[in-house]
Amino acid sequence: MKALLSFFLAAFIAAPLLLAQDTSPVEATFKVYGNCGMCKKRIEKAVSVSNVKFAKWDKSTKMLTVAYIPAKITLDSLQQRVAAVGHDTDRFKAPDSVYASLPDCCLYRKGGNTH
Repeated sequence: MKALLSFFLAAFIAAPLLLAQDTSPVEATFKVYGNCGMCKKRIEKAVSVSNVKFAKWDKSTKMLTVAYIPAKITLDSLQQRVAAVGHDTDRFKAPDSVYASLPDCCLYRKGGNTH
């Protein structure tokens, strides 16, 4: 009986700590290539999903800052979402066909150079 009581007491104490860790957002910043306000809107929309608390892309630095819950979504999956809408990151390249369909002002690759 004491063992069972100890187990429940430990679970009662530990559960809030484990849950807090699972839902605590972390902030990360990574490079996303783009040029303009339309790029900004597209990039931020690509990562506006559940388990992402905020996303802000800076046009001048080309850096996307996101706050996300790592127990629910990965940084790689966020970068893949950005690449899927036509914007390269340092880890993932956008499909050429998607990139080519971006408006002219959004085309950031220059003459064979990917960035």
